Amino acid sequence: MSENEVKPLEITVPAHQAPERIDKYLTHFLADTSRSFIQFLIDNQKVLVSGKPAKASHKVSPGEHIEVFLLKKPPTDILPENIPLDIVYEDDDLLVIDKPAGMVVHPAFANTSGTLVNALLHHYQNHLSTVSGTDRPGIVHRLDKDTSGLLVVAKSDNMHHLLAKQFAEKTAGRTYLAVAWGKLPFPETTIRSFLARSQKDRRKMVVVQDSGKWAVTHLKVLESFRLAALVQLRLETGRTHQIRAHMAQIGYPVLGDPMYGGRRQALTGLNHDDTAFAVELLQHMQRQALHARALTFYHPKLRRELTFESPLPDDMRQLLELLRKKA
Repeated sequence: MSENEVKPLEITVPAHQAPERIDKYLTHFLADTSRSFIQFLIDNQKVLVSGKPAKASHKVSPGEHIEVFLLKKPPTDILPENIPLDIVYEDDDLLVIDKPAGMVVHPAFANTSGTLVNALLHHYQNHLSTVSGTDRPGIVHRLDKDTSGLLVVAKSDNMHHLLAKQFAEKTAGRTYLAVAWGKLPFPETTIRSFLARSQKDRRKMVVVQDSGKWAVTHLKVLESFRLAALVQLRLETGRTHQIRAHMAQIGYPVLGDPMYGGRRQALTGLNHDDTAFAVELLQHMQRQALHARALTFYHPKLRRELTFESPLPDDMRQLLELLRKKA
């Protein structure tokens, strides 16, 4: 194992698995990883089947033992790119950015350009924290690619540590707005569970009984519609896909979310008219209807609490207009 590799991911193909090309099969186990990168690993003999290098055309069989040797960081340098940023606030120590849906926060093998980090490197060169590594300069916390809204970026290592401590100690506040499928039978609730990566699909987070990471989401219904509801979600913890996984857990997935049942699965059991309306909503909303609306934290240099709010993006605002017309 080279210095740029981590401990291999080991997979035993289950007895019920049908024959499938190994490059396609592995996409179910590797989060945020494209099939092209898996092919890159295979071509460089980083995927072994029963101890021998695999070919991309190999079809997996029940009982086979697969080892995948991942790399610690992308094999290419991160290049600055002149991408406009919507900066809500900035001073010598930090900045708050309103991220659009569709923008990846930091480069990964599937996304090495067009990310927030590429833009930050262009606009701020070396004036960013390095606490999260050279591939994630300034990044204190992140948002999913198709989630819009606010996040904070640190310019110095000291400020990064101070901000990260607030998120860890739950003194920083994050509030989201989402449109969820269904009519929620309660005005508010708190969802508590352990979350861990799915063994069937490594891109997803699932609820587990007594392992994984503890996650707490506070939910409040703001407005109910014919097929959906506008909800406010306040994070007590900040886990990967926390809101999306928790909404799926309680049976009201985020509208438009393809990974957690917010698209095809949401159409089951509806009558003809409701199905037609649901299809119309999904045609309009091509991503999960989730927006990081508000961000609150204590500024150590200014010695006061700051709160920022982001207006709903056009796609979610128009989605709500469609729902209100049918309410």
